Amino acid sequence: MVNWIWLFFLVTGIVVAAVQGNIDVVTKAVFEGAETGVTVSLGLVSVLTFWMGMMRIAEEGGLLRVLSKLLRPVVRFLFPSVPINHPAAGYIMSNMSANLLGLGNAATPMGIKAMQELQQLNPNKERASPAMCTLLALNTASITLIPTTLIAIRLNLHSGNPAEIIGTTLLATAVSTASAILVDRWYRRREG
Repeated sequence: MVNWIWLFFLVTGIVVAAVQGNIDVVTKAVFEGAETGVTVSLGLVSVLTFWMGMMRIAEEGGLLRVLSKLLRPVVRFLFPSVPINHPAAGYIMSNMSANLLGLGNAATPMGIKAMQELQQLNPNKERASPAMCTLLALNTASITLIPTTLIAIRLNLHSGNPAEIIGTTLLATAVSTASAILVDRWYRRREG
């Protein structure tokens, strides 16, 4: 459905530009957009490579284990049906750690593995379990301490202070995470 909406916007824009005699503006915008897309993508690759390397160093140095130990009570509270020694709990903690550091792309594979492990614990394979819904809500809302991807984009677009968004991002993601947890708990009580 979203593809059709975007197609509608693109075709409408091109038709309106052609009717107004400004088709050259569309052509210029297409090439400038493509150039910006490539520039931002290459910049993101370098930043993500750096942060993935930092995550690897943190993992090898034991920082992720420490972070996981700190997250263990939170995971136990948010996912009461998941045994803390089950592989799903480990993937959930890794996913949350990566999201805390603003590494959404690094968190995705761990989130997928967590969902696969949660599906094994799910008694009803045709319906998402409460733990799966909680993980999806948390992964979507995800509190972020350091928005590395956004900082990288701002850096590539020559922002005067690319890190100035840390405070507002922390506040916004804290509110979204708290909201996700509250709504998740409300639905659990309603369904349970």
